[in-house]
Amino acid sequence: MYVRKVQVKNKNGSVSRYVQLAHNFRDPVSGKSRAKVLYSFGREEDVDQGTLRRLVSSIERFLSPEESLKLQADRSAPEAALTFKDSRPLGGAWVLQSLWKEIGIDKVIQKQLRERSFEMPVERAIFSMVANRALDPGSKRAVEDWVANDVYLPGVHGLQLQHLYRSLDALLAMENDLQKEVFFAVSDLLNLEVDLLFFDTTSTYFEIEGEDKPPARESEDGGEDSEAAPAQVDEDPEDEAYFLRRKGHSKDRRPDLAQVVIGLAVTREGIPIRVWTWPGNTADVSRVKQVKKDLIGWKLGRVITVLDRGFMSESNLRELQKTGGHFIIGEKMRAGKDMVEEALAKAGRFQTVTHNVEVKEIIVGDGEARKRFVLVRNPQQQKKDQKQREETVDRIKAELKAIEQLDKSQHAKAVCRLISHQTLGRFLKRDKKGWPVLDKAKLAADKRLDGKYLLLTSDDTLPTADVALGYKQLLEVEDAFRTLKQTLELRPVHHRLSRRIKAHVLLCWLALLLIRVAEVRAEQATKETYTWARMRIELDRIHLGHFASDAGDVYQRTELRATHERLLEAIKVEQPPQFIQISPSLADSTLA
Repeated sequence: MYVRKVQVKNKNGSVSRYVQLAHNFRDPVSGKSRAKVLYSFGREEDVDQGTLRRLVSSIERFLSPEESLKLQADRSAPEAALTFKDSRPLGGAWVLQSLWKEIGIDKVIQKQLRERSFEMPVERAIFSMVANRALDPGSKRAVEDWVANDVYLPGVHGLQLQHLYRSLDALLAMENDLQKEVFFAVSDLLNLEVDLLFFDTTSTYFEIEGEDKPPARESEDGGEDSEAAPAQVDEDPEDEAYFLRRKGHSKDRRPDLAQVVIGLAVTREGIPIRVWTWPGNTADVSRVKQVKKDLIGWKLGRVITVLDRGFMSESNLRELQKTGGHFIIGEKMRAGKDMVEEALAKAGRFQTVTHNVEVKEIIVGDGEARKRFVLVRNPQQQKKDQKQREETVDRIKAELKAIEQLDKSQHAKAVCRLISHQTLGRFLKRDKKGWPVLDKAKLAADKRLDGKYLLLTSDDTLPTADVALGYKQLLEVEDAFRTLKQTLELRPVHHRLSRRIKAHVLLCWLALLLIRVAEVRAEQATKETYTWARMRIELDRIHLGHFASDAGDVYQRTELRATHERLLEAIKVEQPPQFIQISPSLADSTLA
């Protein structure tokens, strides 16, 4: 390993000379010796070359231990010794930073900030909070300590809590433009199919305090997640929509707590392209019009609301269509509705769409009462349902036999308990003597539904296969919500102000976007299911070591394992350089 000079001829005819750290290796194809640049120190006139040579002597032993030991025998200068200072995880942050730049989110943010004057690095502050969501979720106060001591992130030295809060406000101000520009960047990057989008909502609750109420104006000092911070919110009292924390229909089964409603639009691939945050008492159908309005100009095909079975009432579905929207919804097949029974009774052949997905289109009614159903069958699930029912029948027979062996005085109580059992009771009826027996009609009716689910759609132009596959995408939306709540720890929300709550959700969306891009790429390349939780564990094994000597400081990554190389290749992220930073001066000993 050695220090070398290279010269570059500029367009104006002048020559610039640069100093580089390099080492020679033998090309396995040509057999010739070639130089590999490990680090560039910049222009020759800006570098103290004597200091660099001493620093190179210190670094050599970390590249090739065997050869370095021989070289060190000839060097007894004390400044040639490197001392290990600390080590931080590098891999996960490196991947997020690479995707952040590849998508161009940094440039989009900087473009939005051109007309505003900030002395602090807003883009770096936003990325720090996004990376924290993906790697080690914590409050904004925890982020300040995290970037200073627990991770390597470039350009965040000296980042303070006040910078994070001001950056949240800047992020919210660019909400619409940011999401639109990021969408176009991601669509081009991944060649996404955006002729059909799927929309669904979830909610997240607040475990402390109650609902937001319009208070007198009061400003916030930046220490929002401090316990001593005031509970009031600095919003416009005339605009009720800004007060987000409200009680409503809780999808987390916590109707006793204030909450917010979060809407998410995803592509067929499960990439989240847009997020919304509404007051907790917002009905889903009331926001469809806003969703369609916000997506005007995005060059999209259709936006279809995908809903789980039993989620919407008939009146709500009609309201949804009034706004010009379409839906795919699962119908309850055991509800006994006349139209559902008629749909299930219709004859017709199933057509295979994909592996374990067979479909049959069913039209019920005429004129305004006409409804389009799609019956979906999964042969694999059909076998599982049949086996489960057989096991249930065996349990019933065993319970009946056990009751017969009881004392007669205990029969009535045991029979009532069995008849009212949530699983076993639905296949039982009483005979003339009041004794429980298997109901063959119920068993036959249940067998008819094995491996099937019924879908209702308002879109007559959507192909039957897309209806079935579209409903399957509900799993992608639900998986995105699950990632938001579990992996990214959307809750607890350490904010009181509505604008900060919305900004927090935006951060979670950006983190979700990055990790879903990584997951999709990894799955496409390896044909395996790669979750971010799995990737994060592997990537965090790549560390950045800090070594110091009298000649300066060196920041060097650990050796990559074969699993790291395969994963980075699958995600299409370049390997981090062996030397992240070399500072030939004790004056600069921080990770900048």
